[in-house]
Amino acid sequence: MKDEEKESENGKEKINKPSEQRIIDTGSVLMGDGVHTVYCLTIIGQIEGHTILPSQNKTTKYEHVIPQLVAIEESAQIDGLLIILNTVGGDVEAGLALAELIAGMKKPTVSIVLGGGHSIGVPLAVATKHSFIVPSATMTIHPVRMNGLLLGVPQTMDYFQRMQKRINQFIADHSHISLERLNELSLNTKELVLDIGSVLEGPQAVDEGLIDSLGSLSDAIGALYEMIDEDRRAQKNKGGNHGEKKRKSESKESKQKSV
Repeated sequence: MKDEEKESENGKEKINKPSEQRIIDTGSVLMGDGVHTVYCLTIIGQIEGHTILPSQNKTTKYEHVIPQLVAIEESAQIDGLLIILNTVGGDVEAGLALAELIAGMKKPTVSIVLGGGHSIGVPLAVATKHSFIVPSATMTIHPVRMNGLLLGVPQTMDYFQRMQKRINQFIADHSHISLERLNELSLNTKELVLDIGSVLEGPQAVDEGLIDSLGSLSDAIGALYEMIDEDRRAQKNKGGNHGEKKRKSESKESKQKSV
């Protein structure tokens, strides 16, 4: 009896250990209610791109997130993806690459902004099929900027403008805000003292059409479960229609043979 108890305890450790290790390594966790299985992915701190940031910085490494997104999309055991955002922004190309991957997923996806979803965190927030923000969170919209050596030539300004256009177009395509209004908020000179742009609080982000809904964690999970259920119903109906077409085709073939 004691041996069985020891084995069951060891079994629990084996089940829990990978989940605990996943949280430590990537800040992600696989969860569910017995009916839905959801992968929770956190994007926090600064999004690290091609340059390694100092060790004291909290970062999200895009080379870690990309394979996770691919695995989630291809996994038959995972029904949906919940993304929790609290980021100051970071590498533009890395953030936009992650946003494009999320937007291209077929599985149900929901994001929720906690604390802040600033700069390149905005495309990441709107990339999911439905986005949430808590009332106390903020989102900063500002023009793209660059660190390091810059050449004072017209080509540099042209490069900045083209990069900003790509970011704004993605945001407008995946939210309900117009491109014109997004440019207005980005080039606002009356709000920030040492910068240019706008800071939107939770309710403002929803009113502007940047974020879909104001809500909490339970709202985001509930919306994701509903999307999963709808996806299952759609697949079931599709399968039923396919089966009916197949039966009609077989019936037609048998009639032709008998004739």
